[in-house]
Amino acid sequence: MPRKELDFDYSVETLSIVDEEGNVDKALEPKLSDKELLDMFRWMLYARRVDERQLNLQRQGRIGTFPQSTGHEAIGLGSVFAIEKSDWFVPAYRELVCFLYRGWPLERLLLYWAGFEEGAVPPEGVNDLPICVPVASQLLHASGIGMANNIKGENKVVLTYFGDGSSSEGDFHEGINFAAVFNAPVIFVCENNQFAISEPLHKQTRTKTIAQKAVGYGVPGLRVDGNDVLAVYVATKEAIERARKGEGPTLLDCLTYRYTPHTTADDPKKYRSDEEAQKWAKREPLIRFAKYLEKKGLLNDEKRQKMETEIDEEIKEAVKKMETLAKSKELMEPLAMFDFLYADIPVHLEVQKHELAESLGRADEVSSKSNPQRSIAGTAKRGG
Repeated sequence: MPRKELDFDYSVETLSIVDEEGNVDKALEPKLSDKELLDMFRWMLYARRVDERQLNLQRQGRIGTFPQSTGHEAIGLGSVFAIEKSDWFVPAYRELVCFLYRGWPLERLLLYWAGFEEGAVPPEGVNDLPICVPVASQLLHASGIGMANNIKGENKVVLTYFGDGSSSEGDFHEGINFAAVFNAPVIFVCENNQFAISEPLHKQTRTKTIAQKAVGYGVPGLRVDGNDVLAVYVATKEAIERARKGEGPTLLDCLTYRYTPHTTADDPKKYRSDEEAQKWAKREPLIRFAKYLEKKGLLNDEKRQKMETEIDEEIKEAVKKMETLAKSKELMEPLAMFDFLYADIPVHLEVQKHELAESLGRADEVSSKSNPQRSIAGTAKRGG
Protein backbone atom coordinates (compact mmCIF):
# COMPACT_ATOMS: atom_id res chain seq x y z
CA MET A 1 0.00 0.00 0.00
CA PRO A 2 1.35 3.48 -0.81
CA ARG A 3 2.15 5.95 1.91
CA LYS A 4 -0.58 8.47 2.58
CA GLU A 5 -0.38 11.87 4.18
CA LEU A 6 -2.58 12.38 7.21
CA ASP A 7 -4.54 15.62 7.21
CA PHE A 8 -4.14 17.62 10.42
CA ASP A 9 -5.83 20.93 11.16
CA TYR A 10 -2.71 22.37 12.71
CA SER A 11 -1.29 25.86 13.04
CA VAL A 12 0.20 27.98 15.82
CA GLU A 13 -0.76 31.62 16.20
CA THR A 14 1.16 34.33 18.03
CA LEU A 15 -0.49 37.21 19.90
CA SER A 16 0.83 40.67 20.71
CA ILE A 17 -1.33 43.75 21.33
CA VAL A 18 0.98 46.49 22.67
CA ASP A 19 4.40 47.00 21.09
CA GLU A 20 7.64 48.11 22.75
CA GLU A 21 6.76 51.80 22.26
CA GLY A 22 3.32 51.47 23.83
CA ASN A 23 1.41 51.51 20.56
CA VAL A 24 -1.74 49.39 20.65
CA ASP A 25 -3.63 47.33 18.09
CA LYS A 26 -7.10 48.82 18.57
CA ALA A 27 -8.79 45.78 17.03
CA LEU A 28 -7.29 43.51 19.69
CA GLU A 29 -7.30 45.89 22.67
CA PRO A 30 -9.45 44.44 25.50
CA LYS A 31 -12.32 46.42 26.98
CA LEU A 32 -10.92 47.27 30.40
CA SER A 33 -11.84 50.33 32.44
CA ASP A 34 -9.30 53.04 33.25
CA LYS A 35 -9.32 51.85 36.87
CA GLU A 36 -8.65 48.26 35.86
CA LEU A 37 -5.72 49.32 33.68
CA LEU A 38 -4.19 51.41 36.45
CA ASP A 39 -4.75 48.59 38.94
CA MET A 40 -2.90 46.22 36.64
CA PHE A 41 0.05 48.58 36.45
CA ARG A 42 0.14 49.10 40.21
CA TRP A 43 0.18 45.36 40.93
CA MET A 44 2.99 44.88 38.44
CA LEU A 45 4.95 47.79 39.93
CA TYR A 46 4.34 46.48 43.44
CA ALA A 47 5.70 43.04 42.51
CA ARG A 48 8.77 44.60 40.87
CA ARG A 49 9.59 46.68 43.95
CA VAL A 50 9.04 43.69 46.24
CA ASP A 51 11.41 41.63 44.08
CA GLU A 52 14.08 44.31 44.33
CA ARG A 53 13.65 44.64 48.09
CA GLN A 54 13.79 40.87 48.55
CA LEU A 55 17.15 40.84 46.80
CA ASN A 56 18.46 43.43 49.28
CA LEU A 57 17.10 41.37 52.19
CA GLN A 58 18.76 38.23 50.84
CA ARG A 59 22.12 39.95 50.40
CA GLN A 60 21.81 41.23 53.98
CA GLY A 61 21.18 37.70 55.25
CA ARG A 62 17.63 38.49 56.39
CA ILE A 63 15.99 35.92 54.07
CA GLY A 64 17.39 32.93 52.21
CA THR A 65 17.96 32.09 48.56
CA PHE A 66 14.92 32.82 46.37
CA PRO A 67 14.01 33.02 42.66
CA GLN A 68 13.44 36.56 41.39
CA SER A 69 10.41 37.32 39.24
CA THR A 70 11.49 40.56 37.52
CA GLY A 71 10.29 40.48 33.91
CA HIS A 72 7.53 37.95 34.60
CA GLU A 73 4.97 40.46 35.87
CA ALA A 74 2.99 40.67 32.63
CA ILE A 75 2.57 36.90 32.40
CA GLY A 76 1.51 36.55 36.01
CA LEU A 77 -0.78 39.54 36.34
CA GLY A 78 -2.23 39.30 32.83
CA SER A 79 -3.35 35.74 33.46
CA VAL A 80 -4.44 35.85 37.10
CA PHE A 81 -6.40 39.07 36.44
CA ALA A 82 -8.69 37.01 34.21
CA ILE A 83 -9.84 34.40 36.76
CA GLU A 84 -12.29 34.55 39.66
CA LYS A 85 -11.46 34.05 43.34
CA SER A 86 -13.35 30.75 43.24
CA ASP A 87 -11.12 29.47 40.42
CA TRP A 88 -7.95 27.56 41.22
CA PHE A 89 -4.43 29.01 41.20
CA VAL A 90 -1.69 26.35 41.07
CA PRO A 91 1.72 28.07 41.05
CA ALA A 92 5.35 27.15 40.61
CA TYR A 93 7.73 29.60 42.33
CA ARG A 94 8.12 32.70 40.12
CA GLU A 95 4.53 34.00 40.36
CA LEU A 96 5.08 36.73 42.96
CA VAL A 97 2.59 39.15 41.39
CA CYS A 98 -0.07 36.40 41.33
CA PHE A 99 0.31 35.69 45.03
CA LEU A 100 0.06 39.38 45.86
CA TYR A 101 -2.99 39.88 43.64
CA ARG A 102 -4.72 36.80 45.10
CA GLY A 103 -4.44 38.34 48.57
CA TRP A 104 -1.40 36.64 50.08
CA PRO A 105 0.05 39.00 52.74
CA LEU A 106 3.55 40.05 51.72
CA GLU A 107 4.94 39.24 55.17
CA ARG A 108 3.78 35.64 54.70
CA LEU A 109 5.62 35.30 51.40
CA LEU A 110 8.75 36.82 52.94
CA LEU A 111 8.47 34.33 55.81
CA TYR A 112 8.50 31.45 53.34
CA TRP A 113 11.77 32.58 51.76
CA ALA A 114 13.15 33.18 55.26
CA GLY A 115 12.76 29.44 55.86
CA PHE A 116 9.37 29.24 57.59
CA GLU A 117 6.90 26.81 56.03
CA GLU A 118 4.11 28.74 57.75
CA GLY A 119 4.57 31.26 54.95
CA ALA A 120 3.17 28.68 52.50
CA VAL A 121 -0.31 28.64 54.08
CA PRO A 122 -2.82 30.12 51.56
CA PRO A 123 -5.11 32.89 52.81
CA GLU A 124 -8.80 32.29 53.42
CA GLY A 125 -11.25 32.87 50.60
CA VAL A 126 -9.19 31.70 47.62
CA ASN A 127 -8.55 28.29 46.04
CA ASP A 128 -4.77 28.51 45.94
CA LEU A 129 -2.02 25.93 46.32
CA PRO A 130 1.30 26.86 47.96
CA ILE A 131 4.56 27.64 46.18
CA CYS A 132 5.87 24.52 44.41
CA VAL A 133 9.64 24.30 43.93
CA PRO A 134 10.04 20.79 42.36
CA VAL A 135 9.62 21.72 38.69
CA ALA A 136 6.51 20.54 36.80
CA SER A 137 5.15 18.48 39.70
CA GLN A 138 2.36 21.03 40.26
CA LEU A 139 0.98 20.35 36.76
CA LEU A 140 -0.23 16.94 37.88
CA HIS A 141 -2.03 18.57 40.79
CA ALA A 142 -3.63 21.09 38.45
CA SER A 143 -4.91 18.39 36.13
CA GLY A 144 -6.29 16.41 39.06
CA ILE A 145 -8.10 19.46 40.40
CA GLY A 146 -9.53 20.14 36.94
CA MET A 147 -10.82 16.57 36.68
CA ALA A 148 -12.31 16.84 40.19
CA ASN A 149 -14.12 20.04 39.17
CA ASN A 150 -15.74 18.15 36.31
CA ILE A 151 -16.77 15.24 38.54
CA LYS A 152 -18.27 17.61 41.11
CA GLY A 153 -20.01 19.67 38.43
CA GLU A 154 -18.25 22.87 39.47
CA ASN A 155 -17.73 25.41 36.69
CA LYS A 156 -14.29 26.44 37.91
CA VAL A 157 -11.08 26.71 35.92
CA VAL A 158 -7.54 25.92 36.99
CA LEU A 159 -4.68 28.28 36.18
CA THR A 160 -1.25 26.69 36.51
CA TYR A 161 2.28 27.90 35.74
CA PHE A 162 5.57 26.36 34.71
CA GLY A 163 8.82 27.35 33.03
CA ASP A 164 10.25 26.27 29.70
CA GLY A 165 12.59 23.94 31.59
CA SER A 166 9.56 22.17 33.04
CA SER A 167 8.39 21.32 29.52
CA SER A 168 11.29 18.86 29.40
CA GLU A 169 9.98 17.01 32.45
CA GLY A 170 7.78 13.93 32.31
CA ASP A 171 5.26 15.55 34.65
CA PHE A 172 4.55 18.21 32.03
CA HIS A 173 3.65 15.63 29.40
CA GLU A 174 1.66 13.48 31.82
CA GLY A 175 -0.17 16.49 33.23
CA ILE A 176 -1.27 18.00 29.93
CA ASN A 177 -2.10 14.58 28.46
CA PHE A 178 -4.25 13.73 31.49
CA ALA A 179 -6.05 17.09 31.27
CA ALA A 180 -6.68 16.58 27.56
CA VAL A 181 -8.00 13.02 27.92
CA PHE A 182 -10.36 13.98 30.75
CA ASN A 183 -11.27 17.35 29.23
CA ALA A 184 -10.16 19.11 32.40
CA PRO A 185 -10.63 22.91 32.51
CA VAL A 186 -6.93 23.73 32.97
CA ILE A 187 -4.97 26.63 31.46
CA PHE A 188 -1.29 25.72 31.29
CA VAL A 189 0.77 28.93 31.34
CA CYS A 190 4.38 28.51 30.29
CA GLU A 191 6.58 31.32 31.58
CA ASN A 192 9.02 30.82 28.75
CA ASN A 193 12.02 32.86 29.87
CA GLN A 194 14.28 30.83 27.55
CA PHE A 195 16.55 29.33 30.20
CA ALA A 196 16.23 26.27 32.41
CA ILE A 197 18.74 27.60 34.94
CA SER A 198 21.69 27.70 32.50
CA GLU A 199 20.27 25.51 29.73
CA PRO A 200 19.01 27.61 26.77
CA LEU A 201 15.72 26.74 25.13
CA HIS A 202 17.27 25.58 21.85
CA LYS A 203 19.12 22.83 23.74
CA GLN A 204 15.91 21.64 25.43
CA THR A 205 13.68 21.17 22.41
CA ARG A 206 13.81 20.96 18.61
CA THR A 207 10.40 22.61 18.22
CA LYS A 208 10.24 26.31 17.36
CA THR A 209 7.74 26.98 20.14
CA ILE A 210 6.45 25.41 23.33
CA ALA A 211 2.94 26.17 22.02
CA GLN A 212 3.11 23.59 19.25
CA LYS A 213 3.62 20.81 21.80
CA ALA A 214 -0.12 21.17 22.46
CA VAL A 215 -0.82 19.58 19.06
CA GLY A 216 0.43 16.20 20.25
CA TYR A 217 -2.20 16.20 22.98
CA GLY A 218 -5.10 17.50 20.90
CA VAL A 219 -5.48 20.83 22.70
CA PRO A 220 -5.15 24.45 21.52
CA GLY A 221 -1.74 26.09 21.82
CA LEU A 222 -0.92 29.78 21.46
CA ARG A 223 2.37 31.71 21.49
CA VAL A 224 1.87 34.94 23.44
CA ASP A 225 4.08 38.00 23.85
CA GLY A 226 4.88 37.50 27.53
CA ASN A 227 6.02 41.10 27.98
CA ASP A 228 2.60 42.39 26.89
CA VAL A 229 0.17 42.21 29.82
CA LEU A 230 -2.86 42.87 27.61
CA ALA A 231 -1.95 40.04 25.22
CA VAL A 232 -1.60 37.63 28.13
CA TYR A 233 -4.92 38.80 29.56
CA VAL A 234 -6.77 38.35 26.25
CA ALA A 235 -5.22 34.92 25.62
CA THR A 236 -6.13 33.75 29.12
CA LYS A 237 -9.71 35.07 28.84
CA GLU A 238 -10.18 33.13 25.61
CA ALA A 239 -8.79 29.97 27.21
CA ILE A 240 -11.07 30.43 30.24
CA GLU A 241 -14.14 30.83 28.03
CA ARG A 242 -13.31 27.55 26.26
CA ALA A 243 -12.72 25.78 29.57
CA ARG A 244 -15.99 26.99 31.10
CA LYS A 245 -17.87 25.79 28.03
CA GLY A 246 -16.47 22.31 28.56
CA GLU A 247 -13.89 22.48 25.76
CA GLY A 248 -10.97 21.44 27.94
CA PRO A 249 -7.43 22.70 28.46
CA THR A 250 -5.25 25.23 26.64
CA LEU A 251 -1.48 25.68 26.50
CA LEU A 252 -0.19 29.28 26.50
CA ASP A 253 3.47 29.74 25.57
CA CYS A 254 4.27 33.18 27.01
CA LEU A 255 7.65 34.32 25.71
CA THR A 256 9.74 36.60 27.93
CA TYR A 257 13.29 36.75 29.22
CA ARG A 258 14.72 36.02 32.62
CA TYR A 259 16.18 39.42 33.41
CA THR A 260 17.76 38.22 36.65
CA PRO A 261 19.73 35.16 37.77
CA HIS A 262 17.77 31.91 38.09
CA THR A 263 17.98 32.34 41.86
CA THR A 264 20.14 34.47 44.11
CA ALA A 265 22.66 31.59 44.07
CA ASP A 266 23.17 31.80 40.28
CA ASP A 267 25.53 33.79 38.03
CA PRO A 268 23.99 34.18 34.53
CA LYS A 269 27.10 35.89 33.14
CA LYS A 270 28.64 32.43 32.89
CA TYR A 271 26.15 31.29 30.25
CA ARG A 272 24.62 34.30 28.47
CA SER A 273 25.91 37.53 26.98
CA ASP A 274 25.39 41.12 28.15
CA GLU A 275 24.39 41.98 24.58
CA GLU A 276 21.48 39.53 24.68
CA ALA A 277 20.32 40.79 28.07
CA GLN A 278 20.45 44.42 26.93
CA LYS A 279 18.39 43.61 23.83
CA TRP A 280 15.64 42.07 25.93
CA ALA A 281 15.79 44.87 28.52
CA LYS A 282 14.21 47.18 25.93
CA ARG A 283 11.19 44.84 25.76
CA GLU A 284 10.50 44.50 29.46
CA PRO A 285 6.84 44.64 30.54
CA LEU A 286 6.63 47.56 32.98
CA ILE A 287 8.22 50.13 30.68
CA ARG A 288 6.02 48.99 27.80
CA PHE A 289 2.78 49.11 29.78
CA ALA A 290 3.70 52.50 31.27
CA LYS A 291 4.17 53.93 27.77
CA TYR A 292 0.77 52.56 26.76
CA LEU A 293 -0.91 54.14 29.81
CA GLU A 294 0.86 57.46 29.24
CA LYS A 295 -0.41 57.57 25.65
CA LYS A 296 -3.94 56.97 26.96
CA GLY A 297 -3.51 59.85 29.40
CA LEU A 298 -3.87 57.57 32.43
CA LEU A 299 -0.36 57.74 33.86
CA ASN A 300 2.14 60.54 34.45
CA ASP A 301 5.18 61.14 36.66
CA GLU A 302 3.08 62.47 39.54
CA LYS A 303 0.74 59.46 39.62
CA ARG A 304 3.62 57.04 39.32
CA GLN A 305 5.57 58.72 42.13
CA LYS A 306 2.50 58.51 44.36
CA MET A 307 2.27 54.77 43.65
CA GLU A 308 6.00 54.35 44.35
CA THR A 309 5.72 56.12 47.72
CA GLU A 310 2.70 54.08 48.80
CA ILE A 311 4.31 50.81 47.70
CA ASP A 312 7.56 51.61 49.50
CA GLU A 313 5.68 52.14 52.77
CA GLU A 314 3.69 48.91 52.30
CA ILE A 315 6.87 46.93 51.75
CA LYS A 316 8.63 48.47 54.77
CA GLU A 317 5.66 47.58 56.97
CA ALA A 318 5.56 44.00 55.64
CA VAL A 319 9.29 43.52 56.32
CA LYS A 320 8.80 44.68 59.91
CA LYS A 321 5.89 42.25 60.35
CA MET A 322 7.90 39.39 58.86
CA GLU A 323 10.88 39.94 61.13
CA THR A 324 8.63 40.23 64.19
CA LEU A 325 6.82 37.01 63.26
CA ALA A 326 10.11 35.21 62.58
CA LYS A 327 11.14 35.79 66.20
CA SER A 328 7.76 34.94 67.68
CA LYS A 329 7.24 32.00 70.03
CA GLU A 330 4.60 30.57 67.70
CA LEU A 331 6.94 30.28 64.71
CA MET A 332 9.90 29.14 66.78
CA GLU A 333 7.87 26.16 68.04
CA PRO A 334 9.82 22.98 67.06
CA LEU A 335 6.87 20.63 67.67
CA ALA A 336 4.87 22.40 64.97
CA MET A 337 6.92 20.68 62.27
CA PHE A 338 4.68 17.60 62.65
CA ASP A 339 1.36 19.38 62.38
CA PHE A 340 0.79 20.60 58.84
CA LEU A 341 1.71 17.92 56.31
CA TYR A 342 -0.94 15.31 57.08
CA ALA A 343 -4.60 15.66 58.06
CA ASP A 344 -4.12 12.56 60.24
CA ILE A 345 -0.57 12.24 61.51
CA PRO A 346 0.98 8.83 60.63
CA VAL A 347 2.03 6.56 63.45
CA HIS A 348 5.78 6.91 62.91
CA LEU A 349 5.59 10.72 62.99
CA GLU A 350 3.39 10.65 66.08
CA VAL A 351 6.07 8.60 67.82
CA GLN A 352 8.78 11.04 66.73
CA LYS A 353 6.74 14.00 67.98
CA HIS A 354 6.48 12.38 71.42
CA GLU A 355 10.21 11.63 71.46
CA LEU A 356 11.05 15.26 70.61
CA ALA A 357 8.62 16.52 73.26
CA GLU A 358 10.25 14.28 75.85
CA SER A 359 13.75 15.47 74.89
CA LEU A 360 12.52 19.06 75.38
CA GLY A 361 11.02 18.18 78.75
CA ARG A 362 7.52 18.90 77.43
CA ALA A 363 5.96 15.45 77.13
CA ASP A 364 2.90 16.57 79.07
CA GLU A 365 2.06 19.13 76.36
CA VAL A 366 1.55 16.52 73.64
CA SER A 367 -1.79 14.73 73.51
CA SER A 368 -1.81 11.36 71.76
CA LYS A 369 -4.51 9.64 69.72
CA SER A 370 -2.84 6.35 70.55
CA ASN A 371 -0.14 4.93 72.79
CA PRO A 372 3.25 5.63 71.13
CA GLN A 373 4.75 2.39 72.41
CA ARG A 374 1.83 0.39 70.98
CA SER A 375 2.25 2.34 67.74
CA ILE A 376 5.91 1.39 67.51
CA ALA A 377 5.06 -2.26 68.03
CA GLY A 378 2.27 -2.09 65.46
CA THR A 379 4.57 -0.52 62.90
CA ALA A 380 7.20 -3.19 63.45
CA LYS A 381 4.67 -6.00 63.01
CA ARG A 382 3.60 -4.53 59.68
CA GLY A 383 7.21 -4.42 58.58
CA GLY A 384 7.22 -0.59 58.58
